[in-house]
Amino acid sequence: MRDELHKHTLSIARRALLAGLAALPLIATSAFPIAAQEYPTAEVNTTGLAVTDDTVTVGILHSVTGTMAISETGSVQAEKLAIEQINAMGGVLGRQIEYIQEDGASDWPTFAEKAKKLLVQDKVAAVFGCWTSASRKAVLPVFEQYNGMLYYPTFYEGLEESPNVIYTGQEATQQIIAGIDWVTKEKGAKSFYLLGSDYIWPRTSNKIARKHIEKLGLEVVGEEYYPLGHTQFNSVINKIKLKKPDVIYAIVVGGSNVAFYKQLKAAGIDLTEEDPLLLTISVTEDEILGIGGENITGAYATMKYFQSLDNDNNAEFVSAFKEMWGDDIVIGDVTQAAYLGPWLWKAAVEKAGSFDIDKIKEASPGIELTSAPEGYVKIHDNHHLWSKTRVGHALADGQYEVVYETEELMEPNPFPEGYQ
Repeated sequence: MRDELHKHTLSIARRALLAGLAALPLIATSAFPIAAQEYPTAEVNTTGLAVTDDTVTVGILHSVTGTMAISETGSVQAEKLAIEQINAMGGVLGRQIEYIQEDGASDWPTFAEKAKKLLVQDKVAAVFGCWTSASRKAVLPVFEQYNGMLYYPTFYEGLEESPNVIYTGQEATQQIIAGIDWVTKEKGAKSFYLLGSDYIWPRTSNKIARKHIEKLGLEVVGEEYYPLGHTQFNSVINKIKLKKPDVIYAIVVGGSNVAFYKQLKAAGIDLTEEDPLLLTISVTEDEILGIGGENITGAYATMKYFQSLDNDNNAEFVSAFKEMWGDDIVIGDVTQAAYLGPWLWKAAVEKAGSFDIDKIKEASPGIELTSAPEGYVKIHDNHHLWSKTRVGHALADGQYEVVYETEELMEPNPFPEGYQ
């Protein structure tokens, strides 16, 4: 069995490659390297974390095997890129970041087990990880019991707020409610068929979606769920054909997406005709790489980030990502949100002048990321991010064309009144 417990550090060759990019500060933090001797270990690490005079160790915890690997691999790649760039800039409080990577293996008890190992045995200073809400719910008691810090990158259903988590993705008001408002206003949608994988996030998200649809005086004509890894969707596709909804609201995740979209096309549903229109909150460019752009062309997605975003920050990010992981790589919403995690942690550590978890919690609200690929973001008091909502239109080349974005950043509200 492959040993995944080794610590990895930035190679000299890689550091040289990234030095030019890293010379440009990506966040509102110190533009100059900080000398470790200015921050003695005994003062910046009072709780026994894995911090030395030269290094600080963090954890990466995602599924790199199992049905969720198709979705989570990009997060791992983004976090490693951010760590290498930070190291090339001089690290955090003058210390190079090392990481220990664990595989959640698309299994929620395994996530909890690996989270405990990282916090109790490895004593990591932060963990960047999880994807599904089921995995996050599994590890949350561990982080709260052992006072660890998790940077969670996935858009999710909300209805949660923990001092031990920084949520770098969107919650329901920024994605679900905003997306339904867009499709009803811009496309005149009046009926919806809700479809999802069978676990916490799709079920809770569709519960919120249903409440909002009915609040608008519109109709839900069907609702179905299937296990993770499910590959036979012909039955529900036939039901959709019979019900004739204006919108298929799809929250299918992981490898199941490949089968679902291919079977939709094989059944004669041409998404470019928008009859029905398909709106997803789960399919990013990462999943399209497996689905095939030709099988999802014409669908819409509500996210906060698309690889096609036209701004200088994103151009630098996409270039660096492809340099590290290959020209054929694609970047989705969660991948970008994962990339923010190490930068937000670095900013909080430097603001606090300490690696201590309680000081990081206190320092995090108000942290700004001025050059995030998605644009300006800021940590709210509730540990979620202010960010924009965007709608993308899937193209045959596997990318999304941005057809809508909010003018202003949306304030995160993980507990919207009337939707709990």
